[in-house]
Amino acid sequence: PGFFRRFERRYRAFGGTEFHCIAADDPRLAEAAGSGRREAIAFIHSSDVVYLSGGNTFYYLWHLRRSGLLPALRRFADRGGVLAGLSAGAILATPNIGLAAYPEFDRDENEIGLPSSRWTALDLVDFEFFPHFRRSRRYREALCRYSGRSRFPVYACSDGSGIVVEGDRFTAHGDVWLFDRGQERKIAG
Repeated sequence: PGFFRRFERRYRAFGGTEFHCIAADDPRLAEAAGSGRREAIAFIHSSDVVYLSGGNTFYYLWHLRRSGLLPALRRFADRGGVLAGLSAGAILATPNIGLAAYPEFDRDENEIGLPSSRWTALDLVDFEFFPHFRRSRRYREALCRYSGRSRFPVYACSDGSGIVVEGDRFTAHGDVWLFDRGQERKIAG
């Protein structure tokens, strides 16, 4: 995919040589749910950088759980591996995928019926993430409401923007907003 190729070019400048993309519909996820789990985990751990693409967040998380790769991705990141995500892939790095179901006017459809008790994600950061943010009154009000009842602050990025978390260091690139306890603040861009 084009996004992955651009991503790969950017990270080569930082010394990465082994890049792997895991998409929500990646056949390796289905193989890992069967007899190929050991190979799929080895595939992850042979990477310098693992790129989690976009797609339906519910479907993606369900496949990662079913394949047993969710804990492998967590271990990869905990051991210093670089995990990068686009859209649904970025949501998966957070404590849960609650924002995939919100707001009602722009949410992923939970077609597989994944219960909210199974929405726990990689939990690599202490915030929630909202991709494809549009700075309209409708989105801002919806995210203020959501952040008012969430345990975590919400960072929202417009397309082409992002967040890099490295240890305790947080860097915002492009247009990034923070929604916390019902309040909104633009922090970059």
